[in-house]
Formats: sequence, structure tokens, C-alpha cells
Amino acid sequence: MGIILVVLIGFALFAFIASEVVQYGRSFMSGDQTTIGEIGGEKIPYDEFNKRLDQNSKQYQQQFGQNLTPQLTAYVQNITWNQFLTQTLLTKEESKLGITVGNDESYNMTHGANLDPEVARYFTNQQTGQVDRDQLNRFLASIKSLPASDPTRAQWSLFLTGRIEAKRSERYLSLVRNGLYVNSLDAKDDYENKNKLANFKYIALPFSGVADNKVNPTESDYQAYYDEHKAQFKIPNELRSFEYVTFNAAPSKEDSLAVKEQADKLAADFKAAKSDSDFVQINAIDVANKAELKFQKKGQLEPKLDSVMFTVSKGFVYGPYLSNGSYKVSKLVDVQTGPDSVKASHILLNPATEGGLPKTQAKADSIKKLLVAGKSFADLAKMYSVDKGSADKGGSLGTFGRGAMVPVFEDAAFNGKPGEIKIVTSQFGVHIIKIEALKGSAKVVKVATVDRPLLASSKTQSLAFGKAQSFLSNANGDNFNAEAKKEGLVIKTATDVDGLAMQTPGLDNAREVVKWAFKADKNAVSDKAFTVGTQYVIPHLTQVKPAGTLSLDLVKAQIKPAVINQVKAKMLAEKMDAALNGASSIDQAAQKAGVQVVPLQNIVFANPVLPGVAQENKLVGSVFGSQPNKLSKTIKGDQGVYAFVVDGFTNPPAMTSAVRQREQIQQALIQRSESQVFDALKDKGNVKDYRAKFL
Repeated sequence: MGIILVVLIGFALFAFIASEVVQYGRSFMSGDQTTIGEIGGEKIPYDEFNKRLDQNSKQYQQQFGQNLTPQLTAYVQNITWNQFLTQTLLTKEESKLGITVGNDESYNMTHGANLDPEVARYFTNQQTGQVDRDQLNRFLASIKSLPASDPTRAQWSLFLTGRIEAKRSERYLSLVRNGLYVNSLDAKDDYENKNKLANFKYIALPFSGVADNKVNPTESDYQAYYDEHKAQFKIPNELRSFEYVTFNAAPSKEDSLAVKEQADKLAADFKAAKSDSDFVQINAIDVANKAELKFQKKGQLEPKLDSVMFTVSKGFVYGPYLSNGSYKVSKLVDVQTGPDSVKASHILLNPATEGGLPKTQAKADSIKKLLVAGKSFADLAKMYSVDKGSADKGGSLGTFGRGAMVPVFEDAAFNGKPGEIKIVTSQFGVHIIKIEALKGSAKVVKVATVDRPLLASSKTQSLAFGKAQSFLSNANGDNFNAEAKKEGLVIKTATDVDGLAMQTPGLDNAREVVKWAFKADKNAVSDKAFTVGTQYVIPHLTQVKPAGTLSLDLVKAQIKPAVINQVKAKMLAEKMDAALNGASSIDQAAQKAGVQVVPLQNIVFANPVLPGVAQENKLVGSVFGSQPNKLSKTIKGDQGVYAFVVDGFTNPPAMTSAVRQREQIQQALIQRSESQVFDALKDKGNVKDYRAKFL
């Protein structure tokens, strides 16, 4: 017994150690768990990438004033990744060529006569079109006075680093552009390709004349087509395909009735509420409904409310009504007649740089006193406002309608008098507002809303989840389709999904499913049901396409139509060859082939389209390489097989000067050069992208 125990314990220890070794091996083989990518052997740490991503996300939100949706998140992630790619790839090339930006030059970008274009743009006076040096110098002085840990100083440093990198990159790309050359022969060819006209007749045996089921391509047919078009099957990133079934966990009719009852009670309580604002803060679920209320004019409310709230009295309660997945109850809080738009100016002070809110408000009071005493609003705006866009225009915000500003600012502007100066505090800072003019007059309303989201009950969710678990317990990679059919489930497919995809056909927020697909083995079925919206999703991984040139097996289904056409081309070419054999004219060949002759006029080489058919490069190219009045051999095209005879060519007038033609071609080359250079560097840069594991 002792020996048996020793053996069993030893075996268990071995199994444990072996398991750890295997797990370590898997982890090692799948790449560094802290590296999000590699570029030419240089690792990109995930935390460094994430830091840049966070900065870009915040910048996007500040610039466009909206939260990031899954789609926008993916967009910013790609921008961030491309920044790392561009920076790393171009930096290596710039170092090889000795391209640098010296200290004196860096200093001149912000202080010299030739400012960096982006720096100049920020500090250009919109009225004069000239750089406001005083404003620039004040800003630079304020940056120097900030402590090293201040975020504004860090942002400015990051901005300058980016501008220096951009200057180096521009020099590198200038070298590339200066190396592009178009000679007079290029210009002549381009001119003739666009202006020389061909008149010809042709006959065609279209592929559509042979039924697909009459054609049986062999393995050699597939291999021949694959070998000829192999370059087309190279993909830069791994792609995966999966199929999936879904179990609906959306709210049932019973759930809807239950939530409606809650909303009915809410409506009764809202009618009796003494403080509408307190009631909303306590009872609203949607954060947007808790936001500070503001007056709105007709057309700004959602349609259901817009048709009601302008015809009822203050205190009227509307609802419950179903809107955007919630039962809502809305109450008319206030009604008044006010201006349609306001012309105003402001000076914005930032509490973060003024020593806190109390000091900022005190400074705002001092500035207001100066304004009341007759000081120029425009001069003080240029001197003090951190809103550079309006400060350059003397603080002017122009004329704006309701809904353009945050509520506290809007209330102050729309409820004042021309010439009045007000001070308000918003999330952007402390505003000193000067109302210059009130325009128009319209009825406006202030509406408060509370809501109850229409969610599935635990009973509904449990029922759907139970069905999903039951399916999971029976399904595997070999019987997935059979089990789905047995349960009456519709199998949906997601084909050639990228590892960073946020959504797939039928799944709006599929990130977790995609992440699973890129970690699973082929033919695997998920060991859990994913929650996507109101569905439980169970995926089955069906195909893996690794980065690089895809094998014939992986593209066989994709190329089948083209291979069938290639086989048809062989069959129809024999018929066309027979028709051409012994024929002295295109008409004789047409009669033997049983087709009609089609005449064409004024076809140009640069636009190889057969009117009413399609683009046929081989046919039109052959026409321009032929002699007039000579019956051609069989031409295998993209839509069928052809034969033709050229009636003649109309040559364009002699090109008087190649300069303009060369400039046009050169410009087209330059426009493509930047992206093509980047693609070439990326192709040679041994780029490894592990983002699918992290994002």
C-alpha cells in the first residue's frame, strides 16, 4: 500500500508539474502578456499603448463633445496603433538617413520667425490673420510657471514632441517625393491613353451562356487559378469565422406590463410632487434625465412630447409612453416666451490654473468691475480668457440658438438684457458673459422626465439562460449544426472577422465573442453563453485564416466562381477558335459562332469598358495593340471570350507641351506616395499585432 501511495503521489506531482510546464509553454508561445505589439523587433508595452489611448480618447471627447461608442472606441484604438506604427517605422528610417530637428530649430518652432504651422494656427488673430505674439508669449510664460507635475504642462510637452516628430517625418517624406520623376515619355503615354480613340467591332461568347452546373472544375483547375492569383490571397492580419445560435432574453409581454404598472404609479406621484427637481433626482433612472433642465423651443423635444407640451398648461403630466427602451413620464415644469437666439461674448477662467474656484470667482468679480467701469471687453478677453477660439475674436461667441450651450450658460444668456454682464460657473470654468443682443421671440418650455427601463425579468432571463445551458450541455464541434436543427434554432454566421472587430452581422456589441474566437481552437464551441444585448450567444469556431498567404483550401470556396469561369473560358475558346478558323471577316466568324457583331466607337485605353457589358481590360488592351482590318485571335476576358477587328484609330492632336501632363501625373504620384511608403515600411517592418488579446 505504501508503494502504491508513493507512486500515486509521484504521478500526481508529475501531472501537476507537467500541467504547469504546458501552461507556461502555451503562454510563452502566445507572446509576452505585457506586449501589445512588435515593430521590427521593438516591443510596444501594453501600459504605454494604453496611456496613449487614454490621452487620445480624452482628446476626442473634448474635441467632439461626445462619449465614445464601441465603434468610436475602435476608431480611436486604430488611430493610436497607427501612431505607434508611424512613429517607430519612420523614426528608424529617419535615423538611417540622419534626419534630425536640432535644439535651435525646436526653439524656433515656438519662438522664432517661422513658427510651426499648428502653433501659429492656435495663436492667429482671426481678425488680422496674423500671429498674436503677445498672446503666444503670455501662454509660454504661463507654461513655464507651472509645476512639472501639472497636466497642462505635460500636454504641452506631448504636443511639442508630436510636432517635432511630424517635422522629421515631413522631411523624410519630402525626400521620397523629391525622388519621384515623370519624364516626357510618361506624359506622352498618359496623354494618348486618355485621348486616342479606337473604333472596332467584336463578337462575344459570354460565360453566362453556359450554366454553372454544366461545369465541373478539377483540382488542377483550382490549383492553376490559385497559382496564377496567389498574390491576391495575402492578408495582413489573421481572420476567423464562426457560426452561432442565439437565445432571446428580451422583455416579454408580462415584463412590459409589469414595468408599465410601475410607470403608472410614477405618473400619479409625479402629478402630486411638490418639488419637481427633487422628484426627478430621486426617481429618474437615466442620468440624462437628471441633468439640469433648460428651456427648449418647438422641434427640440422628442416627437411625442413636441406635439403635446406646447399646447398644455404648466404642471401637465404626459405618459407613461414608451421611448428608447424605457417607459417615461414627462411633466411640463415651466412655460415662457423668450428669444430665439442670443448674441453674446464671454471670458472663460480656469479654476485649475487660478488657484481654485473661490479665487477664480473673485477674479471674475474684479474683471466684471473693470468692464462696468468701461474697460474693453475684447481687450480683457484676449488677456484673460482660456477659450482661445473666442478670445481671438474679442470673446465673441457670435449668435447662437437654444441647445448650443450648457444649461447654466444658456439660462444666463437667454434670460438677460442687452448690455448686461453676468457671471456663471459651469463644468468648463467660470464665465463672464456679456449679452449683446436678443433676437426673435418664441414660446419655450421646460420639461422634466422620469423613467423606468423596460428590462427582462429574472424569470424571462432564467428561462432563456436555461435553454442556452441545455444546448451547451449537448453541443460540441461535431454536432453543433445537428443540435441547432433539433432545437429549431437559426444558425447565423460571422465570416472573416478581424481580431479587433467590435461588431459582426447580427451582433452589435460582439467584442467578447470575438475575443473568445481568437483564443479558441478550430471547431471549438464556447463553454459559456455570452450576453450580447438581450441575447445569449453560443458561438462555434469554424475557420482560421492565419496572416500571410492563404492556402488553397482556405480560399477554395471564394475562388470557385472564378475557376468555373476559367473552365468555361476553355470550353468557349474552342468554339470561338472554330468560328475564326477559315473566316475572312468578323461577320463570317459571327455567323459560324451564331452570335451578333457589336460595333463600338470612340473607346479609350484609359477607360476599358464595353458599354452595356462591363470592364474588359484584356479585350480593350488587345484592341490598342492591334493593326486595323486584321481579324484577331480568341481573347479570354472577364465576362466571356471575344474576337474583334479594328476599323481604325483617331489620334489626338499633338501634345503641345508635356509640362502640364507631367505635373498632373507627378501630383497623382505624390498624393499616393505617403500611404504607399507607409504600407511598404509596414510590410518590411515585421509588424506583429497582439491587440486582439488585450482590447
